[in-house]
Amino acid sequence: MESVKRLSSDWRYPTTLLCVYGFFSTVKPLEPFLIPFLTGPDKNLTTEQVNNQIFPVWTYSYLSVLVPVFLLTDWLRYKPVVVFQCVMLFITTALLRWTESVLAMQAMQFCYGVVTASDVAYFSFIYSVVDLKRYRKATSYSRSVQLLGYTVGSVLGQLLVSFDLMSYNNILVFTLVLTAVALVASCLLPMPQRSMFFHRKHSGQRAAEEGAKRQRGGSEDEERHSETSNTSLGDKGDTKEQRVEEDEDSEEIKGAASCSQVALQLWRDFRQCYSSRQLLYWSVWWAMATCGYNQTVNYVQVLWEHVQPSQNFSIYNGGVEAASNLLSAATAYGIGFTEVRWEQWGELALGGFSGLGAAALFLMTFAGNIWVCYATYTIFKCLYMLLITIAMYQIAADLSMERYALVFGANNFGALLLQTIITSVVVDSGALGLPIVPQFIIYASYFSVISVVFLIRGIFSVCKAQRIKKEQSSMEITTATFGKLEDGF
Repeated sequence: MESVKRLSSDWRYPTTLLCVYGFFSTVKPLEPFLIPFLTGPDKNLTTEQVNNQIFPVWTYSYLSVLVPVFLLTDWLRYKPVVVFQCVMLFITTALLRWTESVLAMQAMQFCYGVVTASDVAYFSFIYSVVDLKRYRKATSYSRSVQLLGYTVGSVLGQLLVSFDLMSYNNILVFTLVLTAVALVASCLLPMPQRSMFFHRKHSGQRAAEEGAKRQRGGSEDEERHSETSNTSLGDKGDTKEQRVEEDEDSEEIKGAASCSQVALQLWRDFRQCYSSRQLLYWSVWWAMATCGYNQTVNYVQVLWEHVQPSQNFSIYNGGVEAASNLLSAATAYGIGFTEVRWEQWGELALGGFSGLGAAALFLMTFAGNIWVCYATYTIFKCLYMLLITIAMYQIAADLSMERYALVFGANNFGALLLQTIITSVVVDSGALGLPIVPQFIIYASYFSVISVVFLIRGIFSVCKAQRIKKEQSSMEITTATFGKLEDGF
């Protein structure tokens, strides 16, 4: 039993379980072939129904549950939401397998929106069960294993479809088995004792507890010696432990009862974070670019189906997704080895690379060749991953973990709000309900606007920095000249 307790208390145990969960929950072999599956003989839906009636539900669902899930995740201390996410993923896959109507597919998309919103529990769980010094390593493992799961899923789907090893329906049953493995792993996760906002320990309380320990028993060595030699002191030690446990329980109750205080603190942190102009600019790009990226990724298979309606080329979708994931990961990894002053050149890079992304989208829209579409999609995805990695690093550089989580959530909420507006106006059949080609013209134009705005801002920032540098150098020269004159006199 002691070995089991020792194993469960080690940081590797929750990290390994979370990685197992992250891998099996992201292996989705059918995802690159979702449009051929929905519009094929299995579901017999039209492209217009999928594009204008089914897919928009995901955006609305994601927006409606994002804030409640964010708060509940912290309130419930992560693990229940991770388990709930896996259950909803199981339901999503089951609906996709055994239902056929448009209404059922809309329900499937709603459930998947809940799954996506619950990602915050997966990314936040690890910070509540490992020490601060292990954050970087644990984060690297948990994020890398998700990318590995997506890549394995795409490659596996490509092999199963290309060699006709499984039908689409059997692939979904296989996905349910993988999801069941992920569900078992999520249930075995340890329950965190603290969270970032509702159940965090304050330094003042910890200092008071430590002071009380020192007053009651002196050093830990003296307490151990006195406990072995005197039973009455042992009773005091037990009483002390009970008091500490009661303090922790009361602390949790206090944290759980102070929702208004947490909301007030979140608002103060929000105002303080975004009072930094530099952080504000990076966050604006984050929200705008993530909105356009999500729209592109969500509807790109519809464009591919339009460019090449036959089933012959859709069998390569899995390979394209796998290649784009690997190249995106390599791009994001390589940025860590570059020696660039992003605080000076970052906004110019945001504008320039966003312009390249807009060019890739225009080329994808008008080329009329499926291979050009595949290539430009891969380029677009790599450019976004490159820039979002820089943005995350720049924003996180001067923030605590709690404030980074707040900014991360606020930026994603802003992106989702923009995405909801675009979806409700451009995509939804209740509004314009545009075909797929005009949609992608709008997405490419959207990135062009982002590029122009940040290019102007970047040029202004660089010119301002150069002017300040010249003024400083001239002041140094003047100071040195006066120093020489004084030495001469």
